[in-house]
Amino acid sequence: MGMLLLAAVAALLYMRWRSRDRRMLRNGVALCAAVGCGSLGLLQLLGQLVPGFGFVTLGLLLLLPASVVVLCGFLVANGVTMLRREGRRLSNMLSLLAGVALAVLPVLGLRLVLFQEPWSIALAVLLFFASTYVGVAFLVFLSYAWVYGRSTRHEHPAAVVVLGSRLIDGRVPPLLRARLDRAIEVHRETEPKPLLIPSGGQGPDESRPEGEAMAEHLLASGVPAADVVPEPRALNTAQNLEYSRRIQVEAGRDGALLAVTNTYHVLRAALLARRAGLRAEVTGAPTARYFIPSAFLREFVAVMKGHLFLHAVLFLPFLAATGLVLVAALGR
Repeated sequence: MGMLLLAAVAALLYMRWRSRDRRMLRNGVALCAAVGCGSLGLLQLLGQLVPGFGFVTLGLLLLLPASVVVLCGFLVANGVTMLRREGRRLSNMLSLLAGVALAVLPVLGLRLVLFQEPWSIALAVLLFFASTYVGVAFLVFLSYAWVYGRSTRHEHPAAVVVLGSRLIDGRVPPLLRARLDRAIEVHRETEPKPLLIPSGGQGPDESRPEGEAMAEHLLASGVPAADVVPEPRALNTAQNLEYSRRIQVEAGRDGALLAVTNTYHVLRAALLARRAGLRAEVTGAPTARYFIPSAFLREFVAVMKGHLFLHAVLFLPFLAATGLVLVAALGR
């Protein structure tokens, strides 16, 4: 019953935190803790009540290594697809690198343990802790990104900012077109009509600002010119939100701001909006399936980099435990 009690406490925390602000990653921590503890508690309860159910639990545990192998194969195959379709850039190699890491790290850990040296055993323990920490952090990020991305908007936006992304030959590619089409959908559904702000500056490999090309697409799709004000200077998501908010205020469109991006980018954009103190929510547009694994990994890396100090503090107990293992190994 202890696990079920912990699940109930985590669920209450999740509901309380979410009611305050949906744009917090700690909501995902509470949600995953509630689901994880609840699942373990349910398995324990069924094991006590149902004869032979322990074999089912054992079978599930034995499936874990097979699932890791399947995941490795999927990530490697996806990485090859990304390189073939999107080009040889580091951001397009993330799923491939993750698949290789999943295959190599267990073998490396086993080799370190077999060395039977104090330093190798401590390093194997540290590798295990680090891998587990990153894996759990990614699970929290992925789970809450999925939950947040499917949440219903609570307010009719006064303005909608479409977050920019890279143009191809000065034109709007399918990835960016999906965002614009989602913004058009919101515009058609909302009364009074919100201001549409296509936001994006000119990158080093682009022939013109993204906001300019995006505005052309909106106008060509039938959006009235009075409802479109491009923002052509922003070079990242934080600037997209900040500069677009200024345009909203200058246009006299007081009220909530809604940001439109692709599904994989929704949670990080929401976190940035909250950090900037903006009254803004984020909604997602469809993304090509092959693009999603690498894109989510890229977003996860960006979120981790943005909270390096926090993660360093949270990892200190694991470093201390590794130190104790090393001391114990040296004392044998």
